[in-house]
Amino acid sequence: MSVEAPTPPPEAPSEVPPEAVPSSATGKRLHTVRGVLAWPSGFAVLIVSVALAITIGPADIGMTDVWSAVAAHLGLGEPELTPIRDGIVWNLRLPRTLLAAVCGAGLAACGAVMQSLLRNPLADPFVLGVSSGASTGAVLVVVLGVGGGALSVSGGAFLGAVVSFALVLALSQALGGSTDRVVLSGVAAMQLFSALTSVVVLTAADAETTRGVLFWLLGSLGGAGWTDVRMCLALLVAALVICVAHARTLDAFAFGQDAAASLGVNVARTRLVLLCTTALLTAALVSSAGAIGFVGLVLPHAARALAGPGHARLLPVTALAGAVFLVWVDTLARTVLDPQEVPVGVVTSLIGVPAFVLVLYRTRSLRR
Repeated sequence: MSVEAPTPPPEAPSEVPPEAVPSSATGKRLHTVRGVLAWPSGFAVLIVSVALAITIGPADIGMTDVWSAVAAHLGLGEPELTPIRDGIVWNLRLPRTLLAAVCGAGLAACGAVMQSLLRNPLADPFVLGVSSGASTGAVLVVVLGVGGGALSVSGGAFLGAVVSFALVLALSQALGGSTDRVVLSGVAAMQLFSALTSVVVLTAADAETTRGVLFWLLGSLGGAGWTDVRMCLALLVAALVICVAHARTLDAFAFGQDAAASLGVNVARTRLVLLCTTALLTAALVSSAGAIGFVGLVLPHAARALAGPGHARLLPVTALAGAVFLVWVDTLARTVLDPQEVPVGVVTSLIGVPAFVLVLYRTRSLRR
């Protein structure tokens, strides 16, 4: 004798109507609209931030003075400022502020690429040991005079960063070339070059040299010039073009290397290209501004909340957010204890540590 299964009771009506719950398509459209609107608005905020930051300082410089000096040097008007005030705007504050914007944009964009490429929300541009290698190269030039005067501090820092990254690549390939091996190799290189820097400073530097080296190691934009701005800006544009061209590939990496390979992505080649791009850009930025931490760690998460995970929208928004952020951080660093200047890396760390803890907390909550 067969027994019929009891008829299930009708489902209770949902307390929230289906149309009140945004679908994934709705969320995607919302992120798209936000990302598109963030580009022009972010660029406008960046221009205003740069102009306002130039007016802040001991010298009484107004917004009209900034526009007048820039227009005169671009051939769009007659000079209206005295040579001293024009020099303050064009030779001191403008290149420094622009370099801050370029460094912030580059470090933030590199952080977004690294977090997706390594599938680690806590990755940043310095995870490859580039910063430690740059510090060692700069210290060798300043303290030991390596290069016989042919190398500047920036040149030594760049070479040190490249050597460190080459060591990371060689070590990670020898260990199997997986993502985890790249991160572990970067940590090993970071510790190695940090130790070398400490040994050189402690054994061969006097007190005054040690103070100067320490200030550079903590990040400083005080020596910014137009040469640094042009070099870093050119590398930033080239790196952004390469990374945005790989935007769909970075989206595929979000599902893992195996999933990316099944979609036709050459995982090894793509990872090498993007790692080299981010490492070389980071090396150039560190060689010009010193080690500025937490920008590449925190800003990508803020931009991701605004523009969504798609890298075609995420990378430009992240770069703009990083540029605006570091412009104001540098302004705060050079004015908060005037006439004494605070290293930029100190201010970014004070701001970045609470944000880092927040990222850790959110990551822990999402994994539950």
